[in-house]
Amino acid sequence: MSYRILGEGKPVRLFVAGLHGEEWKDTSDILENIEAPQKGSLAVIPLVDKGNYVSTLDGSYFTGIGISIIKAVEELRPDIYIEIHSYSVENLTKLTEPDRLDLVGVPAFSRLDHDVLLGSVAPYIRRKYFPQDALCLTFEIQKGNALSKQYATRIINRMKEFTSRDEFLMCMLKRYPKQARKAIEDYKNFYGLSDNDTPIL
Repeated sequence: MSYRILGEGKPVRLFVAGLHGEEWKDTSDILENIEAPQKGSLAVIPLVDKGNYVSTLDGSYFTGIGISIIKAVEELRPDIYIEIHSYSVENLTKLTEPDRLDLVGVPAFSRLDHDVLLGSVAPYIRRKYFPQDALCLTFEIQKGNALSKQYATRIINRMKEFTSRDEFLMCMLKRYPKQARKAIEDYKNFYGLSDNDTPIL
């Protein structure tokens, strides 16, 4: 599916949902109903694929069913890239497991209000297609939880107004200081950054 652009100019944001399996049922309408940002532009792909589930951590995802995302990234060169996923309640512990980095190779998600989860995107797309100062995030909505979806929708609508990674980090440190500090530390470790380096999400 091709992307739709709302607004114009920089910064450029790309938000995607419905990345695999049946996630589109919980996520696609958020982007179908989103409005243009006050500054800059927002490209949206509400539905990437609703076929078989292939994890974005699988190296074949972005060369297969997720190829439309890569094409959009190459064309737009977005400053901010957001994926919206959904998860089943029985997977909450697995996604937020402190040892997730050791177990599956990516840091644990941070838990926000109403069981909305915040994390980074797959290492493949983060490392290959984005500079370090880009903001790349994944939000996970808990399936069957109306409050989780409502809160995630509010967050996504707020995200489209951020103009930089630093602006987002400052907001996160005020609203979720514990989660923000943990996320910063996780990703410094994940990307091999020192304390003197700028944090990456």
